[in-house]
Amino acid sequence: MNTMLDVFGINYFSELELKNRVPSSIFKKFKAVQLGEAQMSLEVADVIANAVKTWATEKGATHFTHWFQPLTELTAEKHESFISVTSEGTIMSQFSGKDLIKGEADTSSFPNGGLRSTFEARGYTAWDTNSPMFIKGEGVTKSLYIPTAFVGYNGEALDKKVPLLRSIKTIEKEALRIQRLLGDTDTKHVCVTLGVEQEYFLVEKEFWDKRQDLALAGRTLFGNLPPKGQEMNDHYYGTIKERIEIFMSELDAELWKLGVMAKTKHNEVAPNQFEIALMFTSANVAVDQNHLAMDTIKKIANRHGLAALLHEKPFQGVNGSGKHCNWSLSTDTGLNLYNPDTLSNDNFQFLLYTMAVIEGIDRYADVLRACTATPGNDHRLGGHEAPPAIISIFLGEQLQELFENIGKANFQNSTGISETIDIGIPIPKIPKDVSDRNRTSPFAFTGNKFEFRMPGSSASASTPAFMINTIIADILREYADILEKSDPAININKAIIKLIKERYNKHKRIIFNGNGYEKAWVINAQELGLSNLKNTIEGIPVYIREETIALFERNNVLSRNELYSRFKVYSDRYNKQTNIEISTAVKMARNEIYPCIITYITHIAQMINSVREALQEEEYIQFDKEHLIKVIGFKNRLKNTITSLNEGLKKAVLIPDEYERACFYHTELIPILDEMRVIVDSLEILVDKTIWPIPTYYDLLFRL
Repeated sequence: MNTMLDVFGINYFSELELKNRVPSSIFKKFKAVQLGEAQMSLEVADVIANAVKTWATEKGATHFTHWFQPLTELTAEKHESFISVTSEGTIMSQFSGKDLIKGEADTSSFPNGGLRSTFEARGYTAWDTNSPMFIKGEGVTKSLYIPTAFVGYNGEALDKKVPLLRSIKTIEKEALRIQRLLGDTDTKHVCVTLGVEQEYFLVEKEFWDKRQDLALAGRTLFGNLPPKGQEMNDHYYGTIKERIEIFMSELDAELWKLGVMAKTKHNEVAPNQFEIALMFTSANVAVDQNHLAMDTIKKIANRHGLAALLHEKPFQGVNGSGKHCNWSLSTDTGLNLYNPDTLSNDNFQFLLYTMAVIEGIDRYADVLRACTATPGNDHRLGGHEAPPAIISIFLGEQLQELFENIGKANFQNSTGISETIDIGIPIPKIPKDVSDRNRTSPFAFTGNKFEFRMPGSSASASTPAFMINTIIADILREYADILEKSDPAININKAIIKLIKERYNKHKRIIFNGNGYEKAWVINAQELGLSNLKNTIEGIPVYIREETIALFERNNVLSRNELYSRFKVYSDRYNKQTNIEISTAVKMARNEIYPCIITYITHIAQMINSVREALQEEEYIQFDKEHLIKVIGFKNRLKNTITSLNEGLKKAVLIPDEYERACFYHTELIPILDEMRVIVDSLEILVDKTIWPIPTYYDLLFRL
């Protein structure tokens, strides 16, 4: 029987594998390319390509693909065979350095927000040397996957990876400046680390097949919770059902083969909701691995007769699903820059980097909020299972007190890290962290990292990662400029204390350690001047604010045109998603719900007539008549909403501007869609379950 150690990494091309298959001189040149110290030559690429091809074909791969991340939040791939035909007509296996380094893809059908015209279709995929290649597939259909960046003909970023790589380069540059000022001459590189927690639902595939809304929109547009939902908290961290355990075991094994360290798994709060967390690694690799995890969850679920739902809010009335991004910075000397254990009487590194987060998140809260503004997340944020749409930071009382007292006589940068919790029973004492956890906070310090809980489950982790990188890099640059100009006669720690004290007083309003779910916090935040961008319509214009453009341009992450393109792409995504949801709801209401109601009305009417004829007494049918009248009333209202939505869809397509069309959907049509849901859900309660045409929430959430 294969153990985890036997299967881990068997399908990914590690650096150790490369080192064992190429001359040491080639490997050294490869590492120099990885670190940005050299350009990849064709000679080096040819040697690496031959080694990779040999490894891949030994494992049964017949094709290779440049795997990239367009602006769809998904991944894309075009497979090419290793086999080539010679001029003599013979077959040979071929894979050159040129094939490895660069691919060409037709960009015309990928969203680009006006960066490319339809007739300007050329786009390039460029090998990302910092993310390992891997093999996917079954039987004789295996392919070598090469992680790549995706750019237009003139170098425009058409994907999620390019801005992430740019932001990593920028924040490393500014963090190294800070390290030098702190006297650190050993660190040569600073790495952004990311750990991603992925939530998802599982439902019976047979029920998913019978729900057009789940199949087409990813969420239920209609449905009532049964008498029991998640109130008893019995699913959260509960015993994993045998069928799910088998699914999870296969999921772990498949991810381990790809070198993805799936670390934890458990039941989440809502029925049939689960979570998988991946081990911390570099942000670039973590994003790629999260995409692999999402793809693998869906693939393995299908094998087990299940359907995986990655939508942020597939069910109304129970918790939605998020993607928690745990972010930090680490040096190549093994130091976590956000580990408070580094605090000492002569080391203010942790406080300076933490202050950069406090100031950055306060100044650019709207930018961070914009990256989570998606149609799916609109249904999740602000509910009693997700952070509110207001950005705030949780530090915990101990850290907040430290910042409050900095520079004062009673300031102590000894944070009590060595404390333990004495429970009073004979078990080992528990080391006490520097802060508690706050699951209601969108951006919380959690021991040695910051957890951004606001991103939605279906989104790429790349966008929040490069947003955070850019924001913090911008503040670190300012800090480095200030500290480099400080009087050399003044101790660097005194200069840091002065800087932190000044900046903390300006930006401490962003710190909130309380319950973010309480309505009082919304009022309090407004009084503090914090933004509350409630939905996508309010969020995505942030991309094209002048201060946003200036932020990303001075950090060399996105240009003005690239930001405008994303604004257009995300406006268009909102329109398409909303159009799909409305069109699907109309079709289900007209072709499934409405005929069911007509049948039910006919049945009840016939029953009333039969009883009246048999008993000749109206009092015996009074209740049934009232019930029938109520059903007919909802039926007529349903017909009106169908008509209104159809007319609204016709008007929407006539609005040329993408954002104006999105506003029309939001203000005019979504309220009608919500009304239709209320009507259909009311009818579900009134109508005989045996003739209800679609699986209910009970079927979806409790029959597994």
